[in-house]
Amino acid sequence: MKERQLISLHLKLTGGPMLRPGSLFFTVILTALVAFGPLSTDMYLPSLPAMKKEFGASVSDVQLTLSIFLAGFAVSQLLYGPLSDRFGRRPILLFGITIYGFASVACFLSQTIEMLIISRFFQAFGACSGPVLGRAIVRDVYGQERAAQVLAYMGSAMALAPAFAPLFGGYLQVWFGWQASFVFLAVFAFVLVGLVGVLIQETNSHINPYAMQPGKLAGNYAALLKHRGFMGYVLLNSCVFSGLFAFISGSSFVFIDVFGLEPNLYGVCFGIVVCGYITGTLIAGRYSRKFGSETMLRYGSFLSILGGCLLFGVVWAVPGHVASVVAPMFVFMISVGVVMPNSMAGAIGPFPKMAGAASALMGFIQMAIAAIIGAGVGMMHDGTARPMTVAIALMGAGAFLTYALIIRRKAD
Repeated sequence: MKERQLISLHLKLTGGPMLRPGSLFFTVILTALVAFGPLSTDMYLPSLPAMKKEFGASVSDVQLTLSIFLAGFAVSQLLYGPLSDRFGRRPILLFGITIYGFASVACFLSQTIEMLIISRFFQAFGACSGPVLGRAIVRDVYGQERAAQVLAYMGSAMALAPAFAPLFGGYLQVWFGWQASFVFLAVFAFVLVGLVGVLIQETNSHINPYAMQPGKLAGNYAALLKHRGFMGYVLLNSCVFSGLFAFISGSSFVFIDVFGLEPNLYGVCFGIVVCGYITGTLIAGRYSRKFGSETMLRYGSFLSILGGCLLFGVVWAVPGHVASVVAPMFVFMISVGVVMPNSMAGAIGPFPKMAGAASALMGFIQMAIAAIIGAGVGMMHDGTARPMTVAIALMGAGAFLTYALIIRRKAD
């Protein structure tokens, strides 16, 4: 029924055929859209130490290219979500991906660290259209009941991006230098513009002509912020994501500068850690409908504090060993794979008429917290792995407390 309604809506609006919602290729394109975030942050990680030398910049300045990306990503989501509720997912998506492509070109043409930082902000402005509208399209097509399962399976496929992006980026760094990753991202964006333009049609059957009115917009966001369930899911999601971003922000310096690994070997270690995320998403995809999101979030939040505390304890007891970081992070990443799809579905599911706004506000809070944590890891950098592990342990504890104090009590 939902699929027939979407096809009828598209034929009415455009008079042309559409790629069938729920088809394999439709899901592949959605997964690629959601992957804009991890590709943009993970692919150039092996190049961060080289960029530090190239620009004569400090560690905190180079890590600012990550934090400014998240800041731009966070702010832009507040715009894209309501725009898609007002004008539809497809035109806003095409606009955002095009901006991303041109900003990626500006990144690889940058001659100073300041120019790269500015270009990364505009890259984030375009990139956030993919995850925000990709999640909203999932809600449009599959509804609340199946959204968690579909997001989990998409997360499993999307995990190929952070698993292989640092490895691929490491070889690009060794062979061609730091600009090569941004060349790849520009090509990736322009290919997706073509695919979305030809194959992905409108899925928003609840076009809201008042979604962009300031009073209505403020009212929607205020209602979401006051909703205990929404905020519980968002904060839980934000904690595990911020723990992941602390690892993203600090791991290249830890593995390459502290442990002395080559950039391509760092990519291998990063890929092993991401296998934990893949494991978590597969668990979520298989069991979320069977046991329910609340049960999955209970076990996921427990794994987050377990992995964070193990990482903190082992690194402080056995500093300087690669396995002391990789093994506990594998556990933490299982929690990320379990928690994120279930918390996303829990946050967005109850709001079909403002799914774009709910997705945008969730993403804003998630990215804003992660940007602060990432910047803190950079400022506390002391030539060891300890600042990174402290941040991850705190975020694991925050995830567990959020579940125990907000989500579980809501369920009770």
